[in-house]
Amino acid sequence: MSGRLKLRRGVIVGEDPLTVEVDGERRPAWADAALLGEMRSGDEVVVNVIARDLGLGSGGFDVVHVNLTRGLATNPTGNEHVIKLNYTSLQHPIAPVELPVRFLLPREAKSAPEGTGRSMPVLVLPLHGHLVPAAWATAQAKKGLKLGYIQTAGGALPGSLSRDVAQLRDRDLLHGHITAARITELAGVSSRTFYQHFEDLWACLLAAYETEAGRLCAEIETACAVASRRDDPRESAATTDRDAAIHTRDRRVRVRAGIAAALDFLAAAPDAARLLSAEPPPQIAPLAGARRDLIERLGTMLRIVLTDPDGATPLPGLERRLVGAALALVATRDPQRLRELEPELSDLLLASL
Repeated sequence: MSGRLKLRRGVIVGEDPLTVEVDGERRPAWADAALLGEMRSGDEVVVNVIARDLGLGSGGFDVVHVNLTRGLATNPTGNEHVIKLNYTSLQHPIAPVELPVRFLLPREAKSAPEGTGRSMPVLVLPLHGHLVPAAWATAQAKKGLKLGYIQTAGGALPGSLSRDVAQLRDRDLLHGHITAARITELAGVSSRTFYQHFEDLWACLLAAYETEAGRLCAEIETACAVASRRDDPRESAATTDRDAAIHTRDRRVRVRAGIAAALDFLAAAPDAARLLSAEPPPQIAPLAGARRDLIERLGTMLRIVLTDPDGATPLPGLERRLVGAALALVATRDPQRLRELEPELSDLLLASL
């Protein structure tokens, strides 16, 4: 009958690379050490031999199903309480990708990102079957509200097989759907590679945020530096009485150059624009902290540019509030139309001059 497992007994005869002897034949093998534990020469094992028998090229390994010598007395440690490979003989607990406790701020914490003070509402659905009524209720509650769906590791149904997700997206009732598996698919890497670099989905998102924030700041810094080095014939002919006015003009030029560079970068990278401009829930401490760091860095750059020749600086905290307001303004626009914001952002950030 097709579809059945093809299991055979074998003995490990080599550890690196892992080699198993099955019915007198030495065969390359692979074992998931995290799932099955250590493999040593001489261990008796049960292996799944179908891939090797079919000659599947790079996937042509016997896969160890169980270690009969040392794998039957193991006791899993840890507090994991989510099951993978449900209802199979290989079901095992794992640490899910969804928000772990260490990412939550203490209840008494008052810190929140600088900006408009808006928060992102989150609805937790215990069952995949709740998605359709939740999406319908959201659409009825407020027109134009965009709903995204983060499918966590506890779900037994793969997101790609969900007809509900497909139909909701076809009807514009769901504007985004993400799983860790979808990220690896888009990146062209395996799940194993993903988890070698990131502990979970939130760690990946944090890394993406920090990377794009660094690129944005670099673009702005470069543009401001180039603008400050440009020769201006009016400046070379300026008298001492006009120095302050020239400096004010130069500050405006650098701020506008920085704004133009920022909008060009964000318009060319719409995913980065959405990621950096959206205000994360303050309960997600690392992401909220990364946003505060970005606002602080951009605010410091703005404060340096706005400082007048006598050393007077803007009111304490003003530059951070201005940057927060600018990000909130960016969040309201489609990334392809961000360049239209240049006059408005210039007026906002130059208001103190």
